[in-house]
Amino acid sequence: QVQLVESGGGLVQAGGSLRLSCVATGTIFSFNTMAWYRQAPGKQRELVATISSIGSTNYVDSVKGRFTISRDNAKNTVYLQMNNVKPEDTAVYYCYSGIKWGQGTLVTVSS
Repeated sequence: QVQLVESGGGLVQAGGSLRLSCVATGTIFSFNTMAWYRQAPGKQRELVATISSIGSTNYVDSVKGRFTISRDNAKNTVYLQMNNVKPEDTAVYYCYSGIKWGQGTLVTVSS
């Protein structure tokens, strides 16, 4: 069965950086479009970034130029590099394979 395990969250100051990782098992990872979502307290889950099987990427406007999604198919891993983070980036970040969600990793940005 498909499993996604995120890591890399934590507390960071505004303007700092974090890299989130999501390792996938039980799936032919290289065929999947992968995505990162986030859910802030009291808000709906929103799509942050996607990366296709061939590496095409898309981002929500609020993170363009600051976040980078990438993948390493040999490691069955998708990453989210978060630079110049802002307090409004505080949320639980989830990895999504199209059929399965990870458990989430909390990112807290202090001002």
